[in-house]
This record gives sequence, C-alpha cells and structure tokens, in this order.
Amino acid sequence: MIRSSFTLAALSLAVLAGCDNAPKSTPSDTATTMQTQQTEKPVSAMAPIAKKVPHEMTIHGDTRIDDYYWLRDDERKAPDVISYLNAENVYTEAMLAHTQTLQDKLFEELKGRIKKDDDSVPVKKGDYFYSSQTRGENEYPTYVRSSDFKGTDQQVILDVNALAKDHDYFAVSGLSVSTNGNLMAYGEDTVSRRIYTIKVKDLTTGQLLEDTLEGTNGGVIWANDNKTFYYIKKDAQTLLGYQVFRHTLGTPQSDDELIYEEADTSYYTGISKSKDGSEIYIWHSSTNASGMSVLSADDNKAKPKRLIEREDDLEYSISKLGNTYYIVTNLNAVNFQLMKVDVDKAHDKANWQTVIAPRDDIKLEGVDLFKDYLVYQERELGQSRLIVRHLSTGDEHTLSFNDSAYTIASYGNNDINSDKLRVYYTSMTTPVSSYDIDLKSGDKTLLKQQAVLGDFNADNYASERIFVGARDGIKVPVSLVYRKDTFKKEGTNPLLQYGYGSYGATMDPTFSSSRLSLLDRGFVFAIAHVRGSQMLGRPWYEDGKLLTKKNTFNDFVDVTKSLVAQGYGAKDEIFAYGGSAGGLLMGAVVNQAPELYKGVVAAVPFVDVVTTMLDASIPLTTNEYGEWGNPNEKEYYDYMLSYSPYDQVSKQAYPNMLVTTGLHDSQVQYFEPAKWVAKLRDYKTDDNKLLFKIDMEAGHGGASGRFKRLEDTALNYAFMLDLAGIKK
Repeated sequence: MIRSSFTLAALSLAVLAGCDNAPKSTPSDTATTMQTQQTEKPVSAMAPIAKKVPHEMTIHGDTRIDDYYWLRDDERKAPDVISYLNAENVYTEAMLAHTQTLQDKLFEELKGRIKKDDDSVPVKKGDYFYSSQTRGENEYPTYVRSSDFKGTDQQVILDVNALAKDHDYFAVSGLSVSTNGNLMAYGEDTVSRRIYTIKVKDLTTGQLLEDTLEGTNGGVIWANDNKTFYYIKKDAQTLLGYQVFRHTLGTPQSDDELIYEEADTSYYTGISKSKDGSEIYIWHSSTNASGMSVLSADDNKAKPKRLIEREDDLEYSISKLGNTYYIVTNLNAVNFQLMKVDVDKAHDKANWQTVIAPRDDIKLEGVDLFKDYLVYQERELGQSRLIVRHLSTGDEHTLSFNDSAYTIASYGNNDINSDKLRVYYTSMTTPVSSYDIDLKSGDKTLLKQQAVLGDFNADNYASERIFVGARDGIKVPVSLVYRKDTFKKEGTNPLLQYGYGSYGATMDPTFSSSRLSLLDRGFVFAIAHVRGSQMLGRPWYEDGKLLTKKNTFNDFVDVTKSLVAQGYGAKDEIFAYGGSAGGLLMGAVVNQAPELYKGVVAAVPFVDVVTTMLDASIPLTTNEYGEWGNPNEKEYYDYMLSYSPYDQVSKQAYPNMLVTTGLHDSQVQYFEPAKWVAKLRDYKTDDNKLLFKIDMEAGHGGASGRFKRLEDTALNYAFMLDLAGIKK
C-alpha cells in the first residue's frame, strides 16, 4: 500500500505535510524561475507562476506535453526548484497570515486536550512488559520495560528525545528485542525517506554495539541464538525492500549473507516470526497475490523454503499452533476462508482443510491463535467483529460493544498460552480504549481509555452509519459524527467529507480529539467508504481498482450530493479532505465536480498517475501495476489518462484548495503536487485560493514530533474554518 499513509490515526485529519520553519525565499531568489502576476499586491502575496518548459512524452502514438516536468529533481537541490518551492511557502504564509490568531488558538486547543504525561498500556513479550511514555513538552516517546505489568522495576530502553535532539526530522522504527531479552535492534531515519540505519543496543549495559547496518527498511527478526538476525535491504533508487540478509553480531555489514532476493518488482517483501518463536517467515505480497517462505529460527544456517509455489490471484497467510498451520486464504473464496493443515503437509493445497467456510456477504479478515482458543475477525455490512472459538469444543461467542459503528482489533497478543485477549477499541464518539478480555467468559477489563482533557463529554456527540445510493445503484456506506446541540439536519451545517478508497484499505470510524475543534464549531464530519476499500468485502475493493477505478471518484461525489440532499451539510459549505491515494481522489473529484466543494485539502496527493506509473525509476512504481494498471499497455494507459488529475486539469473554476507535500516524500514524490499546483494556477478560471505548503524537512508522514504535527493540523483547520466564515 504504497501511495498510502493510513493508520488508525488517519481519521484524526493530522496534516501529512507542512512546516512553518521551512526556508524562506526573497523576491530575487525566484526571479529566474517564475513570472510574477502584474498586480498591486505586495510581493509576498503574489502567487508564484512557474515557468513553462515543454517536455514531450510519447507512447501508444499519443504525445503529451508536460510544461512543468522540470520541477522534478531527484537530488532535491536544484536552485530553481528550491526557489520555486520556497516561493510557494512564502505565498501560502502570506495568504493565511490573517488566520494566524485562529491557528494559534486551534493549536492550543489541540494541545490542551492531550495528556502530556502519558503511558501506553504495557504489552508482554517474553519475560518483560514493554510500553512507551511521553512526558511534558517532549515531542517523542521514551520506551521502557518492566518485569511486571505495574512497572515496579522500570528500565528505560530507548529515549527517542535524546536521539532526536540534533535533527530537524527523526523517526525510530522496528524496535526488536532478542529472544533472551538482552539486546535490542532499532532503525533510525533522519531524512524522512523511510530508509533506516539499524543499530543494536545492549540492554544490560546501555551501550550501543558497533553493528551499524545501512539502507534498510528498519526492522529486524532475531534468530533464537541471540546473535543472529534478519533484515531487509532497500534498493537505493526504487526504495523497494527486496533483499533479505542474515547478520551476525560483531561482523561488518559487507559480510552479511544474502538469503533471499525478490526478482519480481511487483512484489513487496516482509519478515516476521511465528508466535511460538520456532519459525521465521519471509512474506511475498503483490496487489493480487501473496505467499511466504519459511526457515527455522533455531538454525542460523537455514535456507528459506517456499510454503507453496506462488500463483497469480492466490493470497494466503499462515499462523502456527503446534504442528498445525491455520491459513487465511482466498482459495475458492472471494471473501476468504480459514483452512488448516499439518505443517509437514502444507506444500500440497489438496491437504488444506476448511475450518471456517467462505461466505458471500462476510469477509474473513484475520485470526489470532492461542493454545486453547481461536479468535477470528470478520466484517459484515461494513462492521468488523471479533469471535472467540474454543478449539476443543467448538463453542463460540462474539465480543459485544455498545456503539453502532466502531473499530476493533486485537494487538500485543504474544503469549500463545494466554487465556486473555488484548484488544484496541474506538468509535467516532469513544476515545481509543484498550481491553483485556477473558477468552473463556468474555468478560472485559478496561485497561485504559485515551484521556481527553478539557470539557469533553462523549454524550455531547452522536455518530451514525448510513448508506447512500451511487449513480449505478450501489449503496455506499457513510460514517458521520457531529455535536448534538449544533446539528439539526436542516442543511445549515458546514460539512467535511473524508475519503481514501485504494489498496483495499478500510478507513474504519475512529475517535479524534483534534476533530472536536471542528465539531464544536458546528461541522459535521463524514467518512465516505467508497469503492476501493474493503468496507463491504473483497468485491468492494475489486470494484474500485484498475479499470473500475472511476467508481471510487463517482462514489465520493454521489455521497456529497446525497448528504446535502438529506440535510447533513449546507450545499455552499462542503469541504473535502484526502491524503496520498486519497489525494488522487481529491484531484479527480475537483476535476469532475468542482462546484460541490467550497474548499479541498489534498495532502501529499498522488496526482500525476500516468507519468509516474510509466517511470520504473520512480520509487515504488512497478509494485503498483496491480492496483492502477500498467500504462505500457494501451488499455490501461487510456483509462488512467482519462482520470489522472494532472492530465485532466481543465480551464474551469476550481474550489479553494490547500495542497501539502514533504520535500523528502518517498511515497509520492514532491514534484507531483508541485506540478499539479503549477498547472492548476495556469488553467483555473476563478479567484479562489490555491495554496501549496511544502515541509522542506519531512516526507510522506509529515512532521515527526507529536506537537509539531498539531501545528499542521491547526493550519488545515484554520484554512477550512476561515472559508466557512468561522473566525474563532
């Protein structure tokens, strides 16, 4: 899922890029690369007009002229490019200067709801309970562990604040502790390109070992000898993780053993370990197929062996319990089924036996195995649920919660002998909550609920799940939340509609303390669960990709029209937001139906679809042919060209728009939104705002600090609130 940045926090609408301390330019810096509009406005408020340098691209007998191709600089150092980006930041700052007081107020609101001194719920792994802490004004967490849940002998294992103090951007990835608990590996990224340097810390002495591994994806899997681990190295150009190496502590990286190399660039590579610790898995994942190779965690000379040979359109994943593999697969099952097989017979699919049969209207999403219990997650009519089955008796019970629409997932269940299930739970009105659930009785113990400081009262808000008709008769699910005392369903409320709709990613309804700043000012917030997700099962995804991708865009537009017709939002006060592949959605929507929206925020948007997908040298492109199509084939080229936001910009009025990116973005290169903004400014026939905010220090995920991110969110909100006439 590469053009994506979604997490359970995605619906908080945290801005994916933007930085107030980006380098600023002067008028003389930009004189060689852009023209200025002939107006009486101060220079700082003049929209940058990028120069045109025609660049021809011909394929399938079709020639496209890209006037802004010059904005691509893989080194991110070209003076004319940097000057242009700086000028855009200057312009955006000037155009939003009148909202600075509102931005400051919003920032203090957002920050004021967050408990500064906070601890995560400890998760047991091996002999220790691991958790993270945030304290005071610190931007980053400190990771700790203890021998008990209460933390009576707490030990700091990594203070990210100390590591980050000399960096404008800093991210830690893949904390992984050795089997004996004495060593910890982790990855560092100081550029935001998601290329990590792995380091190893001795937890008994607190000292770093000399082992330093460059160019990785940031994660490691330890073998059981506590001196060997496996990691994935990335291709420096494509940023694709494609090689699995075995490293022995105390040896140079140049001596590491290559144990697997992915030759098919349409596959992603991952690594993990079985819950019982006996096996290490190399995962092979493409858009339409998946599989795995297996090697022993006890043998530091082991060679990986494919479980079965890969097949087009066959997907599966395994979980191990004793001598049995439990397999979630789409074998003869569009919405997946659960099968099992003896470990030594798994290589032949004829030996796989059905445990949970496929169902037309219910999608099997995953399983969690314990010695005596099977916990499986399924989705029906858009709602996920967890079901507990006793393995010996077959007795089942479904975990129940009060909200009509919610998000639930199991996490941190590392002990295969446990009789408790740890779950994450939230809804649009219920803050994130962690429960331990007794697998035998179903009794729930609330371990923690996200603290929301201030005057928050969940009873002041209401959430709905409705279905609205799309133009082809399909019913699209929509999740809504609003403040009860400001919403009368009379078509008078401003409304913000969010969407994603790609890679099968389902944006379930979750709580956001930041979102309260919109709801308390009268906004209605809606998630349009458009095709391209798996909200209504696997067919919902298949009907929003490749040659059916336009369904995603049509669904979003049709949801907007329906919400206005039903009185959920005022027709002249509708806003839209999407990021990454959701930014593609925004680009397609404003080309198709710009009149519906007063303002649009497109964060790190994937908008230059055809040019990017034709260029295999651009990071993370060839993997995505199964999602978008391969434009080297004319059928896909023609279809993609017909909706590509950059190619379809036309001479028409567009809504007010705020576009964001990060200079070091590894998922959607900065030059896609840069070119798009330049072309929009040339073509659009209106006087609406078109603002471009570039974080010159960050990448796809935006700023790296917990409070710095809030500045970006405040800017986003101020942009929309100002347009809605809400000044405070």
